Amino acid sequence: MNKELLDKLKHKKEAYRVWKQGQVAWEEYRGPVQAARDQVRKAKALRELNLARNVKDNKKSFYKYISDKRKTRENMGPLQKEMGDLVTQDIEKAEVLNDFFASVFTGKCSSHTAQVAEGKGRDWENEELPTVGEDQV
Repeated sequence: MNKELLDKLKHKKEAYRVWKQGQVAWEEYRGPVQAARDQVRKAKALRELNLARNVKDNKKSFYKYISDKRKTRENMGPLQKEMGDLVTQDIEKAEVLNDFFASVFTGKCSSHTAQVAEGKGRDWENEELPTVGEDQV
């Protein structure tokens, strides 16, 4: 990244802070955002073009860039089962998430969804769901 790009990103960050506080309008905030986005895209395209041009001379940097794009990153930490046990294995995590999301459709509320429903002040279990008739489809 060059200094010009870093300055645009800094200006974008400052513009966001000022816009979030309500001191400037959305239209004034959009300008620095679009300028920074365009500059980032140009820098990325230029870097990729230079890597492609110099692939014969410097294969290591080219393949490093490609392998960085292909790597999958695992960022999910341990999950807690409904009973309170911590789950660290990937298959167990998938089962916990599957059970949680399936409870939305089966009507079986976990303790977390019950707390959310109570926090909203609504009785989700007694609410009748809308139906779609054949003539409405």
